[in-house]
Amino acid sequence: MTSLRARRFGLLACVLVLVVPFALARPAAAQDPARGAAHYQLCAACHGDQGAGDATRQAPAIAGLPAWYLDAQLHKFRAGQRGYASGDDAALQMRPMAGALRTDADIASVAAYVSSLPAAAPAATLAGDPTRGQALYAPCSACHGADGRGNEALKGPQLAGQADWYLLAQLVKFRSGQRGAHKDDATGAQMRAMASVLPDEQAMLDVVAYVRSLAPAEEKR
Repeated sequence: MTSLRARRFGLLACVLVLVVPFALARPAAAQDPARGAAHYQLCAACHGDQGAGDATRQAPAIAGLPAWYLDAQLHKFRAGQRGYASGDDAALQMRPMAGALRTDADIASVAAYVSSLPAAAPAATLAGDPTRGQALYAPCSACHGADGRGNEALKGPQLAGQADWYLLAQLVKFRSGQRGAHKDDATGAQMRAMASVLPDEQAMLDVVAYVRSLAPAEEKR
């Protein structure tokens, strides 16, 4: 009986030796930027080799964004929580790209790689009144931060340093329901309610102008 117990204990120990290191290794592999670099080649066609974005393709700058936010948005695209509305060409284009990332590990690795790229704020393309925008931005600071650097705990992404045309486009989409209207997109619904507070396009332009002013001087062009 003692010999049988010893053999069983020995077998269990062998299993643990094999399984535990593998289980511990999986999260590291899931966030492997080198793996993400290979997957990112598909994204580079629109977002650029360095993730700087391309306005002609409606592709925003994504380099340096927090991995948690990139991961969340790729999941939303893949699940259809973004890119569901007809007329939203940029998001509809993005859905099959996210769908090409078959596993959560693929998504995590791309997010880690993109987050590791150096951020560089795109040049200004829109005109607005940042002074008026500062007052309008006050409610936004609760989630996005007074400095526009975001808040992971509240799922508020970084805004400072993003292309002004993209920020405006997203506000328009939230207001129209092209984004944030999916029943499973809780954070999108929150943002949609906030965007609806802005009375018109000029107010949106002013907020965008203020957000742009939050980017550090070394990031501006």
